[in-house]
Amino acid sequence: MAKLSAINKNNRRIKLSNKFYQKRKKLKQIVMNKKLSFEERFKAQQKLSKLPRNSAKIRVMNRCQITGRPHGVYRKLKISRIALRRLGLEGKIPGMVKSSW
Repeated sequence: MAKLSAINKNNRRIKLSNKFYQKRKKLKQIVMNKKLSFEERFKAQQKLSKLPRNSAKIRVMNRCQITGRPHGVYRKLKISRIALRRLGLEGKIPGMVKSSW
């Protein structure tokens, strides 16, 4: 089990990134638009840099929903490889069986 503080920190980052998603998207479009003047783009860049650092989507860590483990997480399932194996062995995932040869 991961530290509860690390899980809570990641949850706060998720909330912040969802809250500022539209605002960051608009500012990034202004910054990347080469047709606008340099001053407008620079002002948009300054506004973007004043937003909270943790509101960036890149700062969100993919963590296991069951254990909170940060590494070895399958994106599609949102669980770690270890939790997936345990659930498969318990027979809780349909179609998944223990491999033997």
